[in-house]
Amino acid sequence: MYLFGAVCPATGETNAWLMPVANTAAIQVQLDDLSRQLAARVHAVLVLDRAGWHMAPALRVPHNLTLLPLPVRSPELNPAGGLWHELRQRHLSNRVYADQTALDDAVATAWNTLVDDPTRLRRLCDFAWIKAARETV
Repeated sequence: MYLFGAVCPATGETNAWLMPVANTAAIQVQLDDLSRQLAARVHAVLVLDRAGWHMAPALRVPHNLTLLPLPVRSPELNPAGGLWHELRQRHLSNRVYADQTALDDAVATAWNTLVDDPTRLRRLCDFAWIKAARETV
């Protein structure tokens, strides 16, 4: 089970999908949904690591999204890193789940708890380099 999540550091708006696999088809579902979620005339830059499914030639990036891959071996620049750390540390680590459904429910509940607080999301994701880039646009 994989959680594909996106957060706007400026607003705290989110988009997430719980997927059974991590591959190009799974990320395509999220990108297409995120594209539909954006308001007209909004173009989003999605910062992501260099996982194979993020960089696959078969990926069709919607017209209102730009993918910005992070430099190799630079997890400290990944704005989603704080989200994943928060989810693991506060909600998901060191627990035993009865079955896959219980795990899925726990991940969904953890994500929903996190996204219910846009201020917290912004604090976790709005890195100085993102703020600086936003100011230059």
